[in-house]
Amino acid sequence: MLNLLHLDLRGNQLKSLPPTIARLVRLEELDLSSNGLSVLPETIGSLVNLKKLNVETNDIEEIPHAIGRCTSLVELRADYNRLKALPEAVGKLGCLEILTVRYNNIKQLPTTMASLSSLKELDISFNELESVPESLCFATTLVKINISNNFADLRSLPRSIGNLEMLEELDMSNNQIRILPESFRMLTQLRVLKVEGNPLEVPPRTVIEKGPQEIVQYMANLAAQKDVKTQTVKQKKSWAQICFFSKSNKRKRSGGLC
Repeated sequence: MLNLLHLDLRGNQLKSLPPTIARLVRLEELDLSSNGLSVLPETIGSLVNLKKLNVETNDIEEIPHAIGRCTSLVELRADYNRLKALPEAVGKLGCLEILTVRYNNIKQLPTTMASLSSLKELDISFNELESVPESLCFATTLVKINISNNFADLRSLPRSIGNLEMLEELDMSNNQIRILPESFRMLTQLRVLKVEGNPLEVPPRTVIEKGPQEIVQYMANLAAQKDVKTQTVKQKKSWAQICFFSKSNKRKRSGGLC
């Protein structure tokens, strides 16, 4: 029993886990889905070789800080619970590739997610997310993100989303997002983009209908136009300064005081 690698306890109406589970230090996969768990014990941190943890469809309100000791964890599934937040310790899971927390009550993500250097897939749809932290954009291995259906609270994407240059799929449907950030132009690998149900103004609907890469190109053109305008304004200011100093010098030479 102590040498167990896989343990499937799904659908057993469990209300709690015995303390002895901490002895299963060689365990690599643990499925606790579809039970009646309200608490995930701190002893979960003893499972240092755990690679897959599934706690979907329970009544869990909090993932313990001790999860940060499960540094071998590759996959964490906690959909359909009552989570209000994720612990800062999540940032210690350097091997984590898949994190799904759909259908919870999460309002914000921890800034430590920037340290998830292996994260490829993040699903935080059907929550109460108010914003996506800029720090998430440092998890540059992300390939797939789902932030859809956050109950009218999510109004913008992080300005640095363009850092996620490996991103291929983004579902941001059914939120309150009006404008895509300028850095969106850098998402050149984007193949799937779902934006329906947002009051998007930039880019316009005619561009959105043409697909992800047309949107990326539109944002690139928009940024280029902005750069040209900025340069023009700078040049005008420079000429104005030159003219001002030139007139000023002439007045000085002619003995003028002004």
